[in-house]
Amino acid sequence: MTYKPRSIPMDLKILRLLNIRMELTPEQQKYYLYQEKGYTGEVQFDLLTEQLKSDCLILNDLLLEVNNTSFQLDTSLFFKTIFIFLR
Repeated sequence: MTYKPRSIPMDLKILRLLNIRMELTPEQQKYYLYQEKGYTGEVQFDLLTEQLKSDCLILNDLLLEVNNTSFQLDTSLFFKTIFIFLR
């Protein structure tokens, strides 16, 4: 069961609009394609996780902070037993 669905990142929304309306520089175009490819991969992975037969909780796009360092978990699967390992 997907508890937190995936949303299109704001950067990607903006880049999609700009790509239609103007010619992006080579660096901007590379960054846009990188973002588009990453989002497409995440959506494809979501389609796979939706087919899971086990009873689990699926959370997408979690932004966490540990020791003043932020990081994102694209997909997290939680089963009845949760193990968290931090170093």
